Order: sequence, then structure tokens, then C-alpha cells
Amino acid sequence: MEHGVDLSGKAVVVTGGGRGLGAAVAKAAAAAGACVVVNDLDAEPADQCASAIRAAGGRAVVHVADITVWSQAEGLIERCLEEYGKIDGLVNNAGVHLPQHCWEMDEAKVRKTLDVNVFGTLACSGRALKAMREQGFGSIVNTTSGSQMGHEYRPDYGASKGAVSSFTFTAAVEMKGTGVRVNAVSPNAETRMLDDFDQFMLARGQWQRPALPPPEHNVGMHLYLLSDLSRHLTGQIIGLRATGELYIASHPAILLPTAKAPGGVWTATAIAEAIEQGLVASPQPLGFKRLRQPTDR
Repeated sequence: MEHGVDLSGKAVVVTGGGRGLGAAVAKAAAAAGACVVVNDLDAEPADQCASAIRAAGGRAVVHVADITVWSQAEGLIERCLEEYGKIDGLVNNAGVHLPQHCWEMDEAKVRKTLDVNVFGTLACSGRALKAMREQGFGSIVNTTSGSQMGHEYRPDYGASKGAVSSFTFTAAVEMKGTGVRVNAVSPNAETRMLDDFDQFMLARGQWQRPALPPPEHNVGMHLYLLSDLSRHLTGQIIGLRATGELYIASHPAILLPTAKAPGGVWTATAIAEAIEQGLVASPQPLGFKRLRQPTDR
């Protein structure tokens, strides 16, 4: 059993599974006993990953598909249903990261980022959730990022990951009571995705990016969410920082206290007074921050 997790008999789809974190997740899931569908846009790395799984005694098939094309994304999930008769897990790992300033955004970069990170995630999930809802079981593991909280050079990437997190919360709410769970991970791994970021930073001067953990150091989160160990967990984001710090990310929520308008209508000056006088909750800090969990649980 990989990481002490038993996925025997489970069928799992991993998008972007040919390289990096996706390949590490696919191999780990197979080592834990799962039957895996390795998806990638490129056949060669997907074949290499699946071959490595089979050589180690696991079971894997390759399905080349462009998940930014809705019909191909659906076809990926249908391949799992045809091959294994069900789908227990979907790891929406495929993603791109194309750094730029928010005042210099390039249309092609923005569209590609949103297509892969958001559209691809929703396209695969929509078909998987339909099948899982009919089965009465299943686990979706989306991939988000701390960049959703605000990070330099990542306007479209941060926006895409914020969308993935919002989708995670919404799908978890809709799947409540069906036996289907939807969660997300926020990994930190040394992968090819960071090549563009390194080039972007080097073009602006000397740049030495801190070393990140290898992909294999992140897969514990995926295995946990795919397994019965997390059977009661849904709508959550589990993250791992480069330092090895494990965390749970907060959800967007209305902060208390709130206030009602004097006279029934909020004027601009009344809003200013309410904020300055602390009648409503304080404005929140920008960026990747830690918030202490309330004690009144």
C-alpha cells in the first residue's frame, strides 16, 4: 500500500498525467491498488507513465485528449467507465502557469490559462459528477493554488485558481448527500510548469527560485482525498507549502459583525463611517496570509 492507503478496486482518472505531479499521482494511485487512466495531451509521456505503472505490477491505460475541448473531456471520463465499469476518482491536475503583469496581460495567455485551468476542470468534472452521482460514490480532487489569495505576476493564473476553488465549494454543496465528495489540493512541487515563470523572472534581473519539493512529496494529499480516509471530507482545500507546512485554506464567507443601514439606505459616507468605526468587520489583509481559526466551534 502506498502511503498506507488502499485504493484496491478503485478506478481513477488523472489529467495531465504524463509528467510532473500528474505522473507522480498516477503512479502513487496505481501503487496503492487503483486502476488508472493516464490522460495527457501528448501520447509519449502518457505512454511512459502507464508503462512504468504496468512494469511495477499496476494497471493503467492511456487516453490522449485535449481537456479544453468539451467532447474530448467527456470522452476521457467515458473511457474510464468503459474500461473499468465505474469512476471512483478524478484528479484534475492539468494546468498551465504563464506569468505576466496585470497591466500587460496578453489575450492568448489569458485564454490558454482559463481554458486549461478552468474550462478543462469543469468539462472533466461535469461528466464525472454525473456518473458518480448515479453510482452513489466518488471523489473529485481539483488543483488550486495559494495564488488565488493574490500573488504578483499571476493575474490570470490566480483568477483561474480562484474559479477552481469556487467550483469546488459549489460542487460540494450540490453533491451533499449523494456519496460524492469534491475537494481540492494546493500543491508545491518542482515541475516543468515553473519554466515559464523562471524565464519571466530572469528577464527582469537575477533570479534564484527557492527549490521546491519533488512531485512525489505532494501525492499524500491526493491519496488521502481519493481514499476512504477522507470519506467525511468535502468542499475543502488542503495545501502544502514549499517548507513542508500542511494547511487548510479558508473559504470566502461573510465576516461578522455586519450592520444595517441607518434610515434603510447605505450612502457612501455611511459606509465609510461603518468601516472606520468598526461597525462591520475589518478589511482583510492582502495576499497569502494565515488566519487564526475561531475558538467558538
